[in-house]
Amino acid sequence: MSAFKVAVLISGNGSNLQAIIDEFETDKSIEICCVLSNKQDAFGLKRATKAGISNYFIDHNQFSSREEFEKELIQVLDKYNADLIVLAGFMRILSNVFVEKYIGKLINIHPSLLPKHKGLDTHRKVLENNDVYHGVTVHFVDNTLDGGPICAQSKFEVKTKSIEGLEKKVHELEHIIYPKVIKEISLGKITLLEGKVIKI
Repeated sequence: MSAFKVAVLISGNGSNLQAIIDEFETDKSIEICCVLSNKQDAFGLKRATKAGISNYFIDHNQFSSREEFEKELIQVLDKYNADLIVLAGFMRILSNVFVEKYIGKLINIHPSLLPKHKGLDTHRKVLENNDVYHGVTVHFVDNTLDGGPICAQSKFEVKTKSIEGLEKKVHELEHIIYPKVIKEISLGKITLLEGKVIKI
């Protein structure tokens, strides 16, 4: 049986990418087939190189439109025939054309308990809102901002007033939940059907 192919899109440090690499290093049923970044200095590219994973820098500034940039992304992704596309700190809003092409095969991780605190600065928003709980959400990507159907969430009780403290705890949860969801999708335990998440 051929491996389930995962492509990872990044823009920065790639700590979630590293967690995924580490989790599936010995699991031959899942293959990280390629890593793409829109930032040349993204440390995640070095992580991919060290792990022997094909990786690409595609500069969005070199294209006249978002659609032209995404055509280049699509060309690479389709070359590898990825079964799942994982957004791991990819700081670009994707067009409807891209999202619809990969609907049900495109997931994102967001540092809040969606639908609360969409967008940026989630840790600050949690503190300003005096939230009792904070956490992370893995969701399928659709044409809404951080609004796609939810695959899984993980939460913790807020016991600090420090943004850095919240960020550290969120990263710890991300590194556990993201590989877990990827594995469950690869096994068909989580799927998207008519806009709804089905769990087996």
